[in-house]
Amino acid sequence: MVRQRRMARHLERGGGPVARRLPRLLVVVGLVAIAAPALAQTAPADSSAATSLTLSVANVEGPDGLDAALRIVLLMTLLSVAPALLVTLTSFTRILIVLGFLRQALGTAQAPANQVLIGLALFLTLVIMAPVIGQVNEAAVQPLLAGEIDEQAALKAAEVPLKSFMLEQTREKDIALFLDLTGREAPPTPEELSMIVVVPSFVISELRTAFQMGFVLFIPFLIIDMVVASVLMSMGMMMLPPVLISLPFKILLFVLVDGWWLVVRSLVLAFQ
Repeated sequence: MVRQRRMARHLERGGGPVARRLPRLLVVVGLVAIAAPALAQTAPADSSAATSLTLSVANVEGPDGLDAALRIVLLMTLLSVAPALLVTLTSFTRILIVLGFLRQALGTAQAPANQVLIGLALFLTLVIMAPVIGQVNEAAVQPLLAGEIDEQAALKAAEVPLKSFMLEQTREKDIALFLDLTGREAPPTPEELSMIVVVPSFVISELRTAFQMGFVLFIPFLIIDMVVASVLMSMGMMMLPPVLISLPFKILLFVLVDGWWLVVRSLVLAFQ
């Protein structure tokens, strides 16, 4: 009797989750049954009649080189590696590292923000690299667009001003290091060096110079921190963080000497 009463109560409540979902399942099945004929009519009768897309590249002789489709592919590839080229072939690395050291020396955490520092470094790079970009445009880009030279000749022509710029900022010691690591012999003139040797030599030289400039920037702010810490200790205020007191003085000093003007001027003139 007790079991029969439980079953009756269960049926009165709706018969459990399956019973409650049964009407929904019936509706879904009915909709599928109605839509099946329409789907069968719209489906292709023969699967072999499906549309196929074929991409072909024709062989083109002469200075025109590759056709338009492949030129677009090469352009997209160049855009994908553009950040790496910006970092390794230009002054962007040194500028960004020096600006990062300056922010750490000031102790302002995220002021200026990373986006501001990167934007400033990018435009300073354009200012510094403007003569090199002009030479590359005249020697490689414009003749290539005019059909006077092919892609390989354009790359060789573009290497000359870039290599000249990088060699001016690269130490002989770094070049000798990568000549030894790559097993290459030193050519008669620096202009004959391979880009495989010049690019990494330029990068480590830029890192060394950037760290030297960062050290020089740290010295005046470090002196302010030491003076403030000594004053606080002499007053017995050892629990007060010295950075909290020295930060306004460092900002005041940097503004009074027109620090941004000095730093930007030093960065640009260092490449001239």
